[in-house]
Amino acid sequence: MKKSILQQMAEGEGTSTAEVVPKSPRHRRMGSPVVGNVGKALTSLSGDTVLSLNPDKIDPSPFSDRFQTDAEATAALQELKVSIEREGQKLPVLVRPHPNEEGRYQLAYGHRRTAALQELHREADRPETVRVRAYVRDLTDAELIREQSLENGVRENLSWIEQALWAVQLKNAGIKQRDMEPILGQKETNISVLLKVANAIPDDIVHAIGRAKGVGRPAWVEFSKLFDDQKVADRIRKIVKDRSFLEGDGAERMKLASHAAKGRQKSDSMKSTQIEIRSAGKLLGKFKETTSSSMVTFPKAEARFARWLSEKLPELHADFLRQDGDQN
Repeated sequence: MKKSILQQMAEGEGTSTAEVVPKSPRHRRMGSPVVGNVGKALTSLSGDTVLSLNPDKIDPSPFSDRFQTDAEATAALQELKVSIEREGQKLPVLVRPHPNEEGRYQLAYGHRRTAALQELHREADRPETVRVRAYVRDLTDAELIREQSLENGVRENLSWIEQALWAVQLKNAGIKQRDMEPILGQKETNISVLLKVANAIPDDIVHAIGRAKGVGRPAWVEFSKLFDDQKVADRIRKIVKDRSFLEGDGAERMKLASHAAKGRQKSDSMKSTQIEIRSAGKLLGKFKETTSSSMVTFPKAEARFARWLSEKLPELHADFLRQDGDQN
């Protein structure tokens, strides 16, 4: 019996010649447009060959759909590097031959896997041993965008503002709003809001705030309305290099940007505080306090102390409550 394409992708076989076997009708469920596109993509992959490519020959997609320098994305990339180094690349990426440079490729999807392998390639003692397993297919710009959107739909991890910027690129590529519905998994009315917000806020300010994973449509819509005043962008640009802004998460940066947009001074309560914890002249860790949380981090060298402290925390907390009660 032939293996399904999903099995072959998981096991990393060199070629794909099998077909996807559908479930029986009684087990079949109505799927979303994204799920339907996944089925079509998997079926088309069944005719593709997996090649082993030099990571340095693969360029990013010409259409950027996410914040590459976001701290959260950077941390996730490092985790993926460790995983690939230990277990290898489990799923191939999809590329097309570069339209302008012979011998090079452009990425359709699998950007995190490719970025991780490119870093491993640069760091390896024998770079020639680090390769990217990839499906190679001739794709137009519109087809590449659809494949790239498919990956986003499967993961469903784009933040709201990343979706908005992606919608703008889809529009600029000539895709009509009604045709964006199955790509974005959004109704046309919602796509209109995405486009309106993305066009209202300057790109540099959006990227300064970051992907802001916890910030949704209502906050971004209200924020976009502030840009009716032409001076708003200049006021925000004055604070984006401040330490309190750079150290904040997406929600905190949004608050600071909104505050600056309204012409107000930053309040001390909105600033983050970071304190080094030292003992006998040695750095044990760092304490960071923001408007939404408090955090203590320890260097790797203090891992044993951190574990010991985590075991003692309930006892220490009980002592704190007793002392706090005595003082009150």
